[in-house]
Amino acid sequence: MQTTTRVAVIGGGVVGASVLYHLTKLGWSDVMLIERSELTSGSTWHAAGGFHTLNGDTNMAALQGYTIRLYKELEKITGMSCGLHHVGGITLADNQDRFDMLLAERAKHRFMGLETEIVTPAEIAKIAPVTNIEGIIGGLYDPLDGHLDPSGTTHAYARAARMGGATIQTHTMVVETNQRPDGTWDVVTDRGTIHAEHVVNAGGLWAREVGAMAGIYFPLHPMEHQYIVTEEVPMIADIVDAGGEHPHVMDPAGESYLRQEGRGLCIGFYEQPCRPWAVNGTPWTFGHELLPDDFDKIEDSIAFAYKRFPALEVAGVKSVIHGPFTFAPDGNPLVGPVPGVRNYWSACGVMAGFSQGGGVGLMLAQWMIEGEPERDVMAMDVARFGDWISPGYTLPKIIENYQKRFSVSYPNEELPAARPNRTTPMYDIFSDMGAVWGQQYGLEVVNYYAQHGEPSYETPSFRRSDAFDATAREVRGVRGGVGINEVHNFGKYRVTGPRARAWLDRIMAGRVPQPGRLSLTPMLSEKGKLIGDFTMSCLAEEEFQLTASYGSQNFHFRWFTSHLEDGVHVENISDKRNGFQIAGPKAREVLAACTLSDISDMRFLDVRRMTVGMTDCIVQRVSYTGDLGYEIYCDPMGQRALWWTLWAAGQPHGMVPFGMRAMMSLRLDKHFGSWMAEFSPDYTAAETGLDRFISFNKNTDFIGRAAAEAEHSKGAARRLVAFAVDADDADVQGYEPIWLNGAVVGFCTSGGYSHHTGTSIAQGFLPTDKVADGLRVEIEILGQMRPATVTLTPPFDADGARMRG
Repeated sequence: MQTTTRVAVIGGGVVGASVLYHLTKLGWSDVMLIERSELTSGSTWHAAGGFHTLNGDTNMAALQGYTIRLYKELEKITGMSCGLHHVGGITLADNQDRFDMLLAERAKHRFMGLETEIVTPAEIAKIAPVTNIEGIIGGLYDPLDGHLDPSGTTHAYARAARMGGATIQTHTMVVETNQRPDGTWDVVTDRGTIHAEHVVNAGGLWAREVGAMAGIYFPLHPMEHQYIVTEEVPMIADIVDAGGEHPHVMDPAGESYLRQEGRGLCIGFYEQPCRPWAVNGTPWTFGHELLPDDFDKIEDSIAFAYKRFPALEVAGVKSVIHGPFTFAPDGNPLVGPVPGVRNYWSACGVMAGFSQGGGVGLMLAQWMIEGEPERDVMAMDVARFGDWISPGYTLPKIIENYQKRFSVSYPNEELPAARPNRTTPMYDIFSDMGAVWGQQYGLEVVNYYAQHGEPSYETPSFRRSDAFDATAREVRGVRGGVGINEVHNFGKYRVTGPRARAWLDRIMAGRVPQPGRLSLTPMLSEKGKLIGDFTMSCLAEEEFQLTASYGSQNFHFRWFTSHLEDGVHVENISDKRNGFQIAGPKAREVLAACTLSDISDMRFLDVRRMTVGMTDCIVQRVSYTGDLGYEIYCDPMGQRALWWTLWAAGQPHGMVPFGMRAMMSLRLDKHFGSWMAEFSPDYTAAETGLDRFISFNKNTDFIGRAAAEAEHSKGAARRLVAFAVDADDADVQGYEPIWLNGAVVGFCTSGGYSHHTGTSIAQGFLPTDKVADGLRVEIEILGQMRPATVTLTPPFDADGARMRG
């Protein structure tokens, strides 16, 4: 057996085989796959083999499209058949909310180049005649949908990888993974030890157990899943005899997916009375077994299916496939470098392996070989979960995700499972004030405050929700006087040491501030893509505080630690430093009443240590609301005392608490961008306007400088701009296409309603040569073309007099 390799991929399912193939495709031939049994042992062999592009995240949808298109390439390379059936598929909608979701997805597909289309009930009856269209109001047709042979496809990946120089070692069980001091790994198997530079965990059902060998917890859990294959169905037999094939049908109301199987049908369910499997760990002896048939848990689903697909009721059952699949808490894969563990990579939790496996393999191979993937993969980045996650959190979230697999996914929906989990000292105080809670990165965050008679639960919707009036009230309170909210959902980092300034100068593209000042700066990848949008505060010559997105902590800290150098210490203090922001024209008067420090000369972007009431604080003159404002940070142990100080001082000025719904409205007034909307690894600084914060004249070869300078010199091909939208009862959420002269020329990044100006505002990308103030375009919102106008000047405080004054 080979005893050394550059990459050891553990797991021989479709995902492990895809990773292996893509590593060879991108040029690494010294790679090895290690499988304890045969290829496909685990979930792969009993998968239904369906594939589709529909996904709420556009990058995931694009990667699913890549995966599906890859299969013909695999067949051409290897001469093997993947058993492809490109039959197309329809997703049904039986109510307006489901139909709104399909309209929103169709709109996204326009600029993605996916040729889906909205179809009427009459068209559904012709395309998918097995369907009873009673109660159906429409559907989404995708010509790329289909199914394949799971075993043939996995072996095609494997052969293509072998042709590229890879080695596949089956019947070899990994029993230990031990890291050497130099960061390489000893992969101990029952047939000897393999020394590898990198380890990829593609363990599937056993990914938790494989991770535990390296001391890593992966938030995954297998769920039982069942599908049924029928005997011959006359209607299907007639289609086959005529040389055709019935398309797939996804029926979210019935929690089912259906496709043709030979001369019969195959139907699977995501039933509500679902069951987790192997709660205490996946047995190593499990492999090609199935679970006992369990018709009781799908009894209601079958009854519903008989109504939707009447042909099933008289069809005999040919076989029942009941086996486990592995899920992550949000249903997306766990992919990428594991934070805090050098040269250890994840390719786990890919429950839709034949829709996503190719894209997962490509992104991971690019990450390993080229240093970063070509597109934003945050939706499946293993770093999207923090160290706080536990099996006790994972299990209820995975059950919830399974049950909602075919549910409508709303832009404002807050899922309830495993909540509240993480809270700050303010949780009970805010709850008593009527807080309606959301969550970010496991942390409870106030969305808005409901007053007497207002709903204490925001009804999920694609249109303006019942939080509209409460949000408007909070916005008026900020713009007309002063508002207060918590700063707990900022990621915060403390950077210290004699080399701190020099390190920040290299890691950040912007200017490193002098003591007592702060600056705004993008953080770039080597290729010039945005990987962070930071506030950088200099508290002393060798002490800095960085703030950014709370939900990207693991993502950002992984980057910091991978680029660390001697003389620098970086600490994640996101939950060790908390506090509030106060904002509005009365904010200065409130703060002045709470401190003995003279703040009359505190300029915009100043930062100072001062005592506020009884609490020692770090105060910085900046606010994401775009108003006069201050961020006030303290030890969480003093946060409640700080609250009562600020709250008491704010009462004479009509202080109001405000939540994230108001915050997102307020930032639109200034055309401020948001991380993972306007700013993400899909975009560059020049495209988004963040290049104005890059210090091109500093004498430092900061990361991404060459790429940023090249684009700055040449000019970006597209540009982020804002629009005033003539909306109806729905605002832009993100990824809606922008039309000009009957053609799609761009897409939206985010939007909402500006309660201060009474305007629906969107942000999005247009070709640079099209950008002009006052340009009239159309934005497609839920299937309607809404007039919109490019507005290059923000409607609030355009000259910054209030924010900076």
